Amino acid sequence: MTDQATPHPLPVPRPGIDMPDHRGRTGLDRAGRDLDRNPGVVVRDVELTSQGWHVLRRTTFDYRRRDGRWETQTRETYDRGNGAVVLPYDTARGRVLLVRQFRYPAYVNGHPDGVLVEAAAGLLDADDPLTAVRREAAEELGVALGPLTHVLDAYMSPGSVTERLHFFAAPYTPADRTGTGGGVEAEGEDIEVLELPFTEALAMTRDGRIADAKTIMLLQWAALDGPFAPAPGTG
Repeated sequence: MTDQATPHPLPVPRPGIDMPDHRGRTGLDRAGRDLDRNPGVVVRDVELTSQGWHVLRRTTFDYRRRDGRWETQTRETYDRGNGAVVLPYDTARGRVLLVRQFRYPAYVNGHPDGVLVEAAAGLLDADDPLTAVRREAAEELGVALGPLTHVLDAYMSPGSVTERLHFFAAPYTPADRTGTGGGVEAEGEDIEVLELPFTEALAMTRDGRIADAKTIMLLQWAALDGPFAPAPGTG
């Protein structure tokens, strides 16, 4: 008999890596491999551990400590893309527009009913931040925003989530409320629009009725440096 070599099975294409996943994405394991902006960080391996609507990766890298020693570390990152958030305000009537909606992650982590009061926000997707925030204001609040003020950009949970959030504020009047808002039902959104006195909204950040970080940041900015800040010499 002639010995025959056992053929090696062909590698199975991996969705999101070698072949398109359900969102048409490939190469999801490449993120971070070419980073070289910090000479004290050398990425060794990127493992794709989950890709639903968003992407979870486990990255192994060499890290140079402040004392010069190198050590190997592993971190998981949750990549949901970047987002934008806006606080519409009406200084003539002392009002702001917010939303109220159910948030399961808050519900499962101790919030009484999971229903949070928030500033309108959403992911950028393929849009720039200005376009995205106007889109979200129309969809969630039913309002056409006036001129946008860029407030700040911030990483909201940099220990594990890659998202950078772009913060904006914009004036509005009752005439600018041209739609009903409520979000996109096909995407599972069920959003209640709230028009609140600014003083009440700010008080809600102090007593816990508003427990969302991005909303607290925008309301405090509005009180300290924004449209509801005391005039110079009167504070």
